[in-house]
Amino acid sequence: MPVAAAAASMRGIESAGARPAARRLGRVLVGRRRRAALLLLALAYTAAMLMLAMFGDEGLVADGGVVEAALRRRVSPAPPGSVYRSHLVFERLIPEMRAFISRPNPLVTSHYKKIGKQWKPCISKKLTESELPSSNGFLVVEANGGLNQQRISICDAIAVARILNATLVTPAFHLNSVWRDSSKFGDIFDEDHFIESLRKHVKIVKELPEDVSLRFDHNISTIPNMRTKAFSPPSYYLQEVLPKMVDLGAVRIAPFSNRLAHSVPSDVQALRCLANYEALRFSESIRILAENMVDRMIKRSSLTGGKYDMVAFSCCIYAGDSKERNAMENARERSWRGKFHRPGRVINPEANRRNGRCPLTPLEVGMMLRGMGFDNTTSLYVASGKIYNAEKYMTPLRQLFPLLQTKQTLATSEELALFKGHSSRLAALDYTICLHSEVFVMTQGSNFPHFLMGHRRYMYGGHAKTIKPDKRKLVQLFDNANIRWDRFKHHMQDMRRHSETKGFGLRKPQESIYNLPMPDCMCQEAEA
Repeated sequence: MPVAAAAASMRGIESAGARPAARRLGRVLVGRRRRAALLLLALAYTAAMLMLAMFGDEGLVADGGVVEAALRRRVSPAPPGSVYRSHLVFERLIPEMRAFISRPNPLVTSHYKKIGKQWKPCISKKLTESELPSSNGFLVVEANGGLNQQRISICDAIAVARILNATLVTPAFHLNSVWRDSSKFGDIFDEDHFIESLRKHVKIVKELPEDVSLRFDHNISTIPNMRTKAFSPPSYYLQEVLPKMVDLGAVRIAPFSNRLAHSVPSDVQALRCLANYEALRFSESIRILAENMVDRMIKRSSLTGGKYDMVAFSCCIYAGDSKERNAMENARERSWRGKFHRPGRVINPEANRRNGRCPLTPLEVGMMLRGMGFDNTTSLYVASGKIYNAEKYMTPLRQLFPLLQTKQTLATSEELALFKGHSSRLAALDYTICLHSEVFVMTQGSNFPHFLMGHRRYMYGGHAKTIKPDKRKLVQLFDNANIRWDRFKHHMQDMRRHSETKGFGLRKPQESIYNLPMPDCMCQEAEA
């Protein structure tokens, strides 16, 4: 059975230096089995981190101290959804969830067909080809963050090089305390394919020519760094960066993530799509192993007549003991050095949870999927980094879905040895495996679901095939330890039906083309 698309994200790092789960993950891909057919779900990108709590621009979702803090303050009970009580709901409902046998679900078996004309890629119609004029100089950028943030930097660098009529040096990757990945561009992406795919639109070189490099003492850090604000418009580059480039022969922009506005001329938008969906393919070593893992997952699914999809979730702890809370606090401090202790920062974990800003735990994901119609014959593939106290926190999920797979069950230790210690390369495996699933159910916002939703829209007729749970409603339901299974299941299935209608969308001026490639890079079927 053909495999459709889905998601998984920037691979997690070792628990000691883990990045907040909210920054990297958050999404769940699902499908359903038909009659006796076994549905195989892949679980893409659980938190690689210490189960660090999610934080937002204005606050941090703290870990297990929420209940204790409320008791210490002796205030009136928090509004519903403020406190983590999901484990109490789990204990109440698990007998019925275990006994639950699902029925065929037409929402899944119909493959979420979109009403109306499908959309197809038509980048060639959006781009004009002509001989490239003489270059105005060299553009050197530094791609920061994890895999998908690096993708943003790379694609935007192509767009900026086009705007400036500059020669782009293939981006360098920033080695930071969070990701700890020393991989070069060619370790993750097929560099020759990248250059060849874009050669008619942008000049790209692997390194600065000798004469230019000598001018800067063979040290790119001596090239003047244009500290560009996030989401700068093309006019900024033409007015501020171009004169400096013409004068010096080269300029550098570091960091470069999200340094170009969403709204740019149509040909530049199309170039972004060409870079992201066509030029950026993974290196051969990643492609070979990822394709083998996909084949193995499909084969194991086919043994029971099933198909395979993906589920992505973030592991966030809210009920840990003081030892775990201290471990998470120490990890935050190592990786973000005082970011969460700055004067004036307001931390309100209860409000974060009520507002749906907290990633779902494995236990919550398991309950949600059961309520949405998946029984214990469903296989899950868990694509993740090292999960803090994995045996404890994955146990509830295994109780509900005992047929659980991981990278370690799909690939041998010898196959994975090349990727050990390289978070972006491991993320690339996750990305590829997820891209070949059918339905994506996201439980947390981050660059990963953002990119995968767009990629699936681009590949699958404009429809993301995505289920996006209403987490504000979920925390209300998880707050009620006396909820009945039939009521909980009814809410989950309603939530699924509602979110399935949101998979299709056209980009508005201030929205990202990486999430919504229509209409800039796709045409309706009759036009394509």
